[in-house]
Amino acid sequence: MAPVGGSGHDFEAAALARRQALQTPPGPMALMKNLRVFGIACFACLGGLLYGYNQGVFSGVLTMTSFKEHMGDYIENQETLEYNSSKQGWLVSILELGAWLGTMYSGFLAEILSRKYAILVNVAIFIIGVVIQTTSVAAGHNSILAGRFITGMGVGSLSMIVPMYNAEIAPPEVRGALVGLQQLSITLGIMISFWIDYGTNFIGGTGRGQKEGAWLLPLCLQLVPAVLLGVGMLFMPFSPRWLVHHDRETEARRVLARLRDLPEDNDLIELEFAEIKAQSLFEKRTLQENWPHLQNLTALNTAKLQFVAIGSLFKSKPMFKRVIVATVTMFFQQWTGINAVLYYAPVIFGKLGLSSNSVSLLATGVVGIVMFIATIPAVMYVDRWGRKPTLIIGAIGMAICHFIIAAITASFQTDWEHHQAAGWAAVVMVWLFVVHFGYSWGPCAWIVIAEIWPMSNRPYGIALGASSNWMNNFIVGQVTPDMLEGMTYGTYIFFGILTFIGALFVYFIVPETKGLTLEEMDILFGSVGVAAKDKERWVEVHNEVGMGELLARMGVSHPSEHRVADEKLADEKPVVAESERKESH
Repeated sequence: MAPVGGSGHDFEAAALARRQALQTPPGPMALMKNLRVFGIACFACLGGLLYGYNQGVFSGVLTMTSFKEHMGDYIENQETLEYNSSKQGWLVSILELGAWLGTMYSGFLAEILSRKYAILVNVAIFIIGVVIQTTSVAAGHNSILAGRFITGMGVGSLSMIVPMYNAEIAPPEVRGALVGLQQLSITLGIMISFWIDYGTNFIGGTGRGQKEGAWLLPLCLQLVPAVLLGVGMLFMPFSPRWLVHHDRETEARRVLARLRDLPEDNDLIELEFAEIKAQSLFEKRTLQENWPHLQNLTALNTAKLQFVAIGSLFKSKPMFKRVIVATVTMFFQQWTGINAVLYYAPVIFGKLGLSSNSVSLLATGVVGIVMFIATIPAVMYVDRWGRKPTLIIGAIGMAICHFIIAAITASFQTDWEHHQAAGWAAVVMVWLFVVHFGYSWGPCAWIVIAEIWPMSNRPYGIALGASSNWMNNFIVGQVTPDMLEGMTYGTYIFFGILTFIGALFVYFIVPETKGLTLEEMDILFGSVGVAAKDKERWVEVHNEVGMGELLARMGVSHPSEHRVADEKLADEKPVVAESERKESH
């Protein structure tokens, strides 16, 4: 039998080797083998579709004549129906401010209620926000502001909880693809909303006679996926990692086996369950040692722990590195300028020479299509490509597009009428920019922040990363109208430079995380074995869950055996060498 001593790293290395021998290689075939998990993740990603639809639908609604007629003093010129640019920024960005707040409470909900029930709560919040928005027919911009803020709370929290849920139900070989489904569902929602806007824009005509239904119908349609998600989640499984962490191990093993479509005594199930249990036990022991007064997972203690746990992320080098990776990655995701394009696409296309609102909405619809198509390869192959190369190539591509758009705009912005081909060339560059975002920073940024955290810190760590996303999202949405008005082509130069800096950040700072289990992220970031106590605790919990015996039963010799053998051989080599030397004489 293999010895049960050794460091936590030895256990993890042996477990990783055995699991890789048993599991399907990453790629489309891995998805086909895990159809049950894939289907559940697709359904959960209706939360991403809600966000995408809500994000995209408002760019078209903003430009509709009937909507503008209800916005009161937010319209600067009643004759031309032109917005006050700063107030227009508030109409758009208030959603992101609500989403930022949603990420702040999402960690608490996900831990105390479960990932499953936290999704249900946020669906209810989202529905309330949509209903309030529809009352803007009478209340005007006040209802839009209030409704979008509340809706933002729902989608912001869902943007954190859904990737977490998908990451925790997914086997390692498809985890990146399933978390990437969040971005695919967002782009699907954006694409659907853009084309619905284009169609409803013609209700009652596009001028002063346009009907209120032109913008009310797209807003109300948000309720359809929300209701579907709310009803469907009642039948979805709990996260097995959450179940283990809350001492529901029998149920967790049953759920895990059902998710993998394998018997409960299968080697893969035994190994993954032991890893999950060891990670949970390690973090509970750590919690008991660091904050003994919070070790009972009551609602009040969980609420207190959220603040304590977030504070603890800044106290050690390995955890602080995670903070930097998560928050700065999301900073650069937003300052690529993607949401400047998505929120203000019709406005941007108008400034690039497209003559009418209908043509601008048509070009905006193409944005949705190309972004959706570009995201599909990332979902299928990101676990082969790796996170780093995908992010770097995407950032360089986006930066080049920004610089080309800036050059074209600087050359022809005063006379688009006589340079329509140049205007369309700039539009094509916007489409190409969206393609580069779709396969890279769209899905991969969310994958990175979902998979780098230890289980006890995961809700709070993802919330911290997502809050960076939403706060920067809010700022971009707020300042873009003023930037387009004052900086014109300089806006694209600004975004291009920041995007290129983002590529450098990924190259030098962000580690590659593909192919590792959530539990093995501790090794990557140096959290395991940094201190003697951590080493001892890892050995203790691995022994307690029987990892050594389990690996031995599977026929995997423990790495420590190889190390001892190597040391013995190294000791013998000088003796053998000396003997051979004497014989030669």
